[in-house]
Amino acid sequence: MSAEVIYGRELANDLRERMRQEVSKLSEQGVHPNLTVIIVGEDPASLSYVRGKERASQKIGMQSNLIELPESTSHQELLDLVDSLNHNQDVHGILVQLPLPEHINEDEVIEAISPKKDVDGFHPISIGRMMAGKETFLPCTPLGILTMLDEKGIEIEGKHAVVLGRSRIVGKPIGQMLLNRNATVTYCHSKTNQVDDILRQADILIVAVGKPSFIEADQIKEGAVVIDVGVNRLEDGTLTGDVDFESALEKASYITPVPRGVGPMTITMLLHNTIKAAKQIHSVE
Repeated sequence: MSAEVIYGRELANDLRERMRQEVSKLSEQGVHPNLTVIIVGEDPASLSYVRGKERASQKIGMQSNLIELPESTSHQELLDLVDSLNHNQDVHGILVQLPLPEHINEDEVIEAISPKKDVDGFHPISIGRMMAGKETFLPCTPLGILTMLDEKGIEIEGKHAVVLGRSRIVGKPIGQMLLNRNATVTYCHSKTNQVDDILRQADILIVAVGKPSFIEADQIKEGAVVIDVGVNRLEDGTLTGDVDFESALEKASYITPVPRGVGPMTITMLLHNTIKAAKQIHSVE
């Protein structure tokens, strides 16, 4: 029996239609959700990604500003810009596209963003509130994963979730968010001993290591839910995930593909967080 494939693109389209209706209602109340994205330098991948965010915002009727700065922008100039956006009541979400040039301290820039406008969910206050299980902006990719599980009615409470990877963007936060939902969580990484034995215990397996086809069917528990966060470009230009999709398809109960899996949900959750920020800033429902 093959697993059910969870297509994030289809789910994202459904969610964005709901958001479009919500943005329309907010506009009638004089609230116009605005996402402002800052990019420093001309990295082609980053430019493509932020333009995708801009298009997605516009399609649901949300205002979007893209501020493109030269590579030579100083650390202080970027901090001053973030500060001005913090005080701009027409801007509800601020996102600084990473990576930044080497002469700019990423942590200081992230910490300069007002927690009220931290729609990426990376500010230390946002992370601290997440750890405490309090209301906050959650990181977009992990939130997208949770939303996929919820939309499919997949039980989280009481399940053993194994997270392979410990990045602060995906691995660490998704583990904490699953723990907040009463899963039992194990983190695995490059220093974990007997990792295959742990992977085979996972009811829910989240893989985010950035290595093509790193996980194969014999490492997966029969009937596990497999969420593949990896996006790897092969020599022929095709994209593939961290999980060997074809073999895992016969072992898992649910699985996400690459592409068209988790990726589309990330931008969708960014839109969700920006709408949420606008409602909180203007005290509307």
